[in-house]
Amino acid sequence: AQVSNISKQMIPKVEAYHKRKLSDKFFCVYLDATYLPLRRETFEREAVYIAIGIKPNGHKEVIDYCIAPSENIEVWTEMLQNMKSRGLKQVELFLSDGVVGMKTALARTYPKAHFQRCLVHVMRNICAKVRVDDREKIMNEFKQVHQQTNKEEATAVLHDFYTKWGKVYSHVIKGLKEIEPDLLVFYNYPKQIRASIYSTNMIESFNNVIKRKAKPKAEFPTEQSLDAFIGIQAMSYNDRYFNRIHKGFGQVQDTLESYFD
Repeated sequence: AQVSNISKQMIPKVEAYHKRKLSDKFFCVYLDATYLPLRRETFEREAVYIAIGIKPNGHKEVIDYCIAPSENIEVWTEMLQNMKSRGLKQVELFLSDGVVGMKTALARTYPKAHFQRCLVHVMRNICAKVRVDDREKIMNEFKQVHQQTNKEEATAVLHDFYTKWGKVYSHVIKGLKEIEPDLLVFYNYPKQIRASIYSTNMIESFNNVIKRKAKPKAEFPTEQSLDAFIGIQAMSYNDRYFNRIHKGFGQVQDTLESYFD
C-alpha cells in the first residue's frame, strides 16, 4: 500500500518528466534496453528502453525511457522521434548494441549523427560463438582493439585478429567484417573521452541500479507502477549528476562544442 501511494504521488511528476523540453544538443547518446518483471495477462519480463546522454559540457542525464513488451526497432524509432520533437535537434554520436535496424532508424531521425557499436556487446557475441577453451585468449586479443593510440593502429590490430582466427571461426570473422565501419568510430574523437565512448557500459551501470532496486518487488502489478518506479530512478540520477562533469569531458569541452552547428 505504501509503495502504491508513493507511485500515485509520483505519477504527475513522471508524466511531466516524459514531456519536459530537452536540451537541443547532446554530444553522445547511449541507447540500451533492459528487462524487468511486469504482470500483464501472464507474468512477463518487460523491455525498458533507456536513453542516457552526455552534453558537450560533460553533464549527463537520463533523457527518457519507455516500456514495451519486447525490444524492437519500431519502438526505438518512436522514442527517437519523440526526443527530437521535444527539442533534441543534434546528436554527434549514438552508441548501442546490435539491434537490427538501429543504424537505419538513427539515419532517418538524426542523419548527421555518427554511430558506434558497443565493443563490449561485440566481444560477448564473439565469446558466445567460440569454443570455451579459446574464449579467454580471444577476449584478451579483441580488447586490444580499443586500447590503441589511434585508428590506424586499431585497424591493424583488428585485421591481425581476422587473419589469426579467420580459418577456425570464419562465421565470426565474417560477421565482424560486416560491422567494421561501426567498430572504430570512437577513435575519431579526443583521446580523453574514448574510454567512455567505445561501449554502452555507462548506461548498463544505470540498468544495474534499476534491477537491484527492483529485486525486492518481485514483479510490478501495472505498467504505471513500473513507469513510476523507473521515473523515480531517472529523476534521482539526473539530480545527482546535474552539475557533475563526466570523466575526460571537461578537458575537451571546446573541441566537443565545435562538432555542432
